[in-house]
Amino acid sequence: MSTHFMNNEFDLIILGGGAAAFAASTKASELGAKTLMINDGLPIGGTCVNVGCVPSKHLLEVGKEIFYPQRPRFEAVAAAKNGFDFVRAMREKNQLVEMLRQANYLDVLEHQKQHVTFIKGRAEFILENEVTANGERYRAKRFLIAIGSSTRLIPFPGLDKVNYLTNVTLMNLQKQPQSLIVIGAGPLGLEFAQMFAHFGTKVTVIEIEKQILPLEEPKIAAELHRNLAAEGITIYTSARTQSVAEENGRKIVHVEVNGETLRLEADELLMATGVVGNVKDMGLEKIGVELEKGSYVKVDKYFRTSVDNIYAAGDVIGPPFLETIAAKEGNFAAQNALKKAKKTINFDEVPHAVFTSPEVASVGLTEAEYMRRYKYCYCRTIDFSRVPKALAIKDTRGVIKMVIHHEKRTVMGVHICAPVAADMIHEATLAVKFGLTIDDIIDTVHVFPTFSEAIKLVAQSFVTDIGKMSCCVV
Repeated sequence: MSTHFMNNEFDLIILGGGAAAFAASTKASELGAKTLMINDGLPIGGTCVNVGCVPSKHLLEVGKEIFYPQRPRFEAVAAAKNGFDFVRAMREKNQLVEMLRQANYLDVLEHQKQHVTFIKGRAEFILENEVTANGERYRAKRFLIAIGSSTRLIPFPGLDKVNYLTNVTLMNLQKQPQSLIVIGAGPLGLEFAQMFAHFGTKVTVIEIEKQILPLEEPKIAAELHRNLAAEGITIYTSARTQSVAEENGRKIVHVEVNGETLRLEADELLMATGVVGNVKDMGLEKIGVELEKGSYVKVDKYFRTSVDNIYAAGDVIGPPFLETIAAKEGNFAAQNALKKAKKTINFDEVPHAVFTSPEVASVGLTEAEYMRRYKYCYCRTIDFSRVPKALAIKDTRGVIKMVIHHEKRTVMGVHICAPVAADMIHEATLAVKFGLTIDDIIDTVHVFPTFSEAIKLVAQSFVTDIGKMSCCVV
């Protein structure tokens, strides 16, 4: 072997620098594997810390601080008159991102330096066991592709001539738009829509499907739709975008709704139409790595690609597009690659959330999925007007739906729209993961009054009329 490849030979080469990549490097470091991480595109840390979870949740909270104090729920409280400085908000967001990028990624790399080498550069496969980056060639026994995803752009007529925004470019705005059109009513689109609506921007959302959050329970999506519309966000569902244009800096969208063509106009246009894996220009096809739908790296349940020594994890392998799942997949892929551990994920047990207000959170099977698998469904839904805590604080926004096994009475799915749904979902996640029955939920004493009592109440609704219960009945 040449001296060059003695220096550039690794046990594992990780392509990417986000959640999946860092979870893999952490595990590889623990296992003492000589590892190389090559990152390109977004700065180290990937989507979550730079343009996803961290900055968006920070700015959503800023928006809440502006919007809700101006609309108090209690008669005794006067409406606040809050000022807002968009430029300072973005600057504060940037400071937070830089701090967490340093603490959670750069400092972590420093701790891993005995086993992990990091370089910036675009990697491309030239052989099954060899990549090139920055003019250098590197070999490894195993590879992990964890290069994330980018905005999926639907080629609407005229889009190529419009200066549109994505979740990445929106995070770099220096001026608050007075109006914003969002195409796509998935989690990302709705979070940004409400964020900017709370800032004071006039927001319009366009969704081609018949409901917002198309993958969620219809009753959950309908409750969120009702609340967003009540806050002044205009939402068009079953709406087909026909064309987009830009005139004197203004964005024009022609959309068909109920057989009528509408002309919508705004300062900015956000494309929130999903994501695709960053699979281009990686040399994947020439070494035989198969793709799924041309957009994602195809893997088996152990995260191994069609090439035995190459694994993949995170957004690049497709949904669910969650930071937590990317990290879990990266960890498991590293163990499977380095130790033949055979680690897998049961996605029925994975919770997810949308951080609008009210929030949406879900785990397990929807009614439609249960019907598909079992041809039968045993479900209950209750409004939060039944929940004592919601009544006490005058915030009854929300519904909760539970799906249980029609014979065993085990909890199969829980779906929530509520002010703190993302925090509530963890009790439901444990119920789904460990096969708890509604009797286990009912027999567990819950703190009173809390929003989490809603999980107990919906379980009780399978066996009794909760409208005839005292709030203190356990």
